[in-house]
Amino acid sequence: MVKDIQLRITLKEEEISDILVIKSAQALDIFREDITGIKVLRKSIDARKPKIIFNYKIAVYIREVLPKTSEYQFDYKDVSKAKPIHIIGFGPAGMYAALRCIELGFKPIVLERGKNVKDRRRDLKAINQDHVVNNKLPKVVQNIRETILNYGGEIHFERRVTDFSIKNQKIQTLQLQNGEDISVEKVILATGHSARDIFYLLHKKHINLEAKSFAMGVRVEHPQHIIDSIQYHCSGERSELLPAASYSLVQQVNDRGVYSFCMCPGGFIVPAATDNGEVVVNGMSPSKRNNLFANSGIVVEINVGADLHKYEKFGVLKGLEYQKNLEKLAFTAGGRSQVAPAQRLTDFVEGKLSNDLNPTSYQPGLNSAPLHSLLPKLIGSRLRKGFEAFGQKMKGYYTSEANIVGVESRTSSPVCIPRNDRLAHPQLTNLYPCGEGGGYAGGIVSAAMDGERCAEAASQNL
Repeated sequence: MVKDIQLRITLKEEEISDILVIKSAQALDIFREDITGIKVLRKSIDARKPKIIFNYKIAVYIREVLPKTSEYQFDYKDVSKAKPIHIIGFGPAGMYAALRCIELGFKPIVLERGKNVKDRRRDLKAINQDHVVNNKLPKVVQNIRETILNYGGEIHFERRVTDFSIKNQKIQTLQLQNGEDISVEKVILATGHSARDIFYLLHKKHINLEAKSFAMGVRVEHPQHIIDSIQYHCSGERSELLPAASYSLVQQVNDRGVYSFCMCPGGFIVPAATDNGEVVVNGMSPSKRNNLFANSGIVVEINVGADLHKYEKFGVLKGLEYQKNLEKLAFTAGGRSQVAPAQRLTDFVEGKLSNDLNPTSYQPGLNSAPLHSLLPKLIGSRLRKGFEAFGQKMKGYYTSEANIVGVESRTSSPVCIPRNDRLAHPQLTNLYPCGEGGGYAGGIVSAAMDGERCAEAASQNL
């Protein structure tokens, strides 16, 4: 017999190794010896009150053998001789589009502008230490790459698409930076929202694009112990049983949302520029969440229809140009390198230059800059009010021990590449825009899922 039950475990009880068995026996009014296994279905932490509670949903096996955990087996077949589908980009959308192509019996041919894993690591060192930007730095999952290659797919690095030819409302060939021309039948466009040259190329060829709303702001970085003390109501170090605390904040300021984005507990602020002459920051957490800092994007909603009148001359690319200008501003304010402009949180809100800055996880370093006056009023004034409101919601969040670092500008694409109900572009019947670059995803998982959907659509009638 298997019974699903809910349990509430205190922090002190969590220290007991067999507490789930003890509590399950009590809840079901059975002997402990009758429980042959327990499977945790869901676990969450309720830290709204000083007494922290772990909420468990578990499956209790009563006089029944707990089944062994087995890995899901994919039924991949060799597609080396199958019909090809070309995929531009090898981020989450491109990776999962390729895998889905193999599942459906088609050969994915991936064209990625960046380098392989080993060479990208060298580029990451360069951007962190030498302040030189060279290609994108997506995180390529090694085993996905090997799976695609092992089952007959192809992945070509340093193959940047620079042009394409059109005939009868279809892309006929792709032109690469190295001068190579490739004939294609179906093309999945999975370049991500930082491949701006693709937007410019489509616009130049009069392929329909749409401006869309997006968000921009800064990264805020606190010592992790401050966020822990707020969320867990503790004055010293958090219990080893508790993960590094996170938060999610949102506030309406002057009819625009100000909110936290991609919060990274125990994480790092990292450079995310894709070209020289710009500074872009992002965040990441290692799997152990064991760094000394917590960081999060704090961004302001940008309504392209109402907020960017000065950029109307750029048409559908007005949001893109707005992004670029702020990234160039950050580059100049940081000292014309990958050093990022920064300010103590309280100084930013109070409108004064910081005499010095707090320690940071951002490796290229920080330069004190008056972000309160450098950021456009559309963003800066709302951020200042938003931070004050967040300080009311989380006592201790508004502190001089936190830095804000600029700019967090790549939350989502400011451009949408339209597609019809068959997921193809209305003008190009064999082009399938997908993922964040197409404007159809807002993160890794949603981009991967959209890549799969586009692979399914592209495989029809091939």
